Amino acid sequence: MSFEYIERIKQIKSEKKITNEELARLSGIPLGTLSKLLAGLSDSVKLSNMIAICEALGCSIDYIVSGIPENTNNFTLDGNEIRLIEEYRRLDTHGKELLMLIAGKERERVSSTEYPQTIPAAPVFKRETPVVTAPIASRYKQSGAGRVTKRSIPLYDLPVSAGIGEYLDGDAAESVSITVSESTAGADFALRISGNSMEPKYHDGDVILVQNSEGVEVGEAGIFVLDGAGYFKVYGGDCLISLNPEYGRIMLKDFEAVSCIGKVLGRLKKR
Repeated sequence: MSFEYIERIKQIKSEKKITNEELARLSGIPLGTLSKLLAGLSDSVKLSNMIAICEALGCSIDYIVSGIPENTNNFTLDGNEIRLIEEYRRLDTHGKELLMLIAGKERERVSSTEYPQTIPAAPVFKRETPVVTAPIASRYKQSGAGRVTKRSIPLYDLPVSAGIGEYLDGDAAESVSITVSESTAGADFALRISGNSMEPKYHDGDVILVQNSEGVEVGEAGIFVLDGAGYFKVYGGDCLISLNPEYGRIMLKDFEAVSCIGKVLGRLKKR
């Protein structure tokens, strides 16, 4: 009978500095029974005892019995992925190298052509005021000794969701006055958001400042339209990302029409 499993148990005990007494307490196995098991004096080992030992040591029973390391990658493979791995294992060295070369080339092609760094966009947002194209410094009326004070921009009520997405209606409910500063000078309109998918930075009911833009860089927050529905998200290259980890990513490949209408500059401070 092979006692290699005993050596693996002893190795993990040694690495974690666990004594026989501690292992007996953690596993619920009587010390006498455990000592006989580790000494190789037991004619047969109960499966329940092996499971209890593995749980106490924080390792898999497969590793203790067979010596095969536990897969800690936490990956779940679908049927096609499993078949691909099986086919790969049947290849010789040349075949494996060729397959990896093809996979690498295909990944480069997908990254460079399917998901560009900025989203091609078409204007889809109705505005009550024309788009301003003059330089920021000369856009706004000045007062006093050439100092910019405040200005009004249209505020759209719930035209975009921070949750599941709502249709953009383009109807401005009111105007909002903002203090012009370096961080707000580029704002063309404001949006009042709903939902909690952009928490903890943005909350339900917050008013965000948006600059007209047909695209944003990866990692920037923007206003996007997917098949007619509006979203306030972070651009991830091939997806839209929520700041709240409870929400999954929205894959752009699942939509026929994808566009960006603005870059989010920040949140309007509450009075």
